[in-house]
Amino acid sequence: MTASSLPLTGLFRLGSRRARFLVERNIYVYRRTWIVLFSGFFEPLFYLGSIGFGLGALVGTVSGPGGQPISYQLFVAPALLASAAMNGAIAEGTFNFFFKLRYNKTFDAILSTPLSPGDVAVGELVWALIRGGIYAVAFIVVMAILGLVVSPWVILAVPAALLIGFAFGGVAMAATSFMRTWQDFDLIQLVILPLFLFSGTFYPLDAYPEALRVVVQLTPLYQGVDLLRSLVVGHLDGSLLVHVVYLAAMGVGGLLVVSRRLDKLLLK
Repeated sequence: MTASSLPLTGLFRLGSRRARFLVERNIYVYRRTWIVLFSGFFEPLFYLGSIGFGLGALVGTVSGPGGQPISYQLFVAPALLASAAMNGAIAEGTFNFFFKLRYNKTFDAILSTPLSPGDVAVGELVWALIRGGIYAVAFIVVMAILGLVVSPWVILAVPAALLIGFAFGGVAMAATSFMRTWQDFDLIQLVILPLFLFSGTFYPLDAYPEALRVVVQLTPLYQGVDLLRSLVVGHLDGSLLVHVVYLAAMGVGGLLVVSRRLDKLLLK
């Protein structure tokens, strides 16, 4: 029985023991090019400076979670943190994963060891989460320096950002396993850009036409944005559990798909 045919609990049990070797490999690879790990952190930081503080000086306050008025900077910062977690996970789960799978044949070499396709899937996803965690911690430190930490619940923003990375990383790896050429990545950007712009990142939900609000609320990035924004301002209610379940199911589903796809692609 292969790892991809095991129940979900079995997949995580095996992966937790052996996937660490994939993480160690990535650490060795990036130890001389560590600046690449931080490249995805600077884009949301620049957005925070230019839009959050630049445009925010003209906007003033907006409606935050629970209807409470908050500064535009405080409104945008958690959304950019969610976007950073998404971008980091997708970068690791698409371009890097595709290169290892199709061109460098890294996973073929790994499977000559006792590791299985399920271990590869879990290990690569864990590495994507580590990268996303670095972004999250660094971004929250910047928020604290800028005076955008107003609630002790902000500490939960780090595991929440990791959950966002888990959701998008799992789906990104699953989607990448179906891709054949680099041109297929245009489809990824076709999805990511609208998500970034229209998931409540820069505008309150009530700014959208009523017919579009339900569509926006169903998008995965909005789930992450609203989760982080609520934690940052300290507004906790039952909707947070919905966000957590949505994102967790998304990540688990992606992980199951990619483990089965790797089994088919690498052990054929």
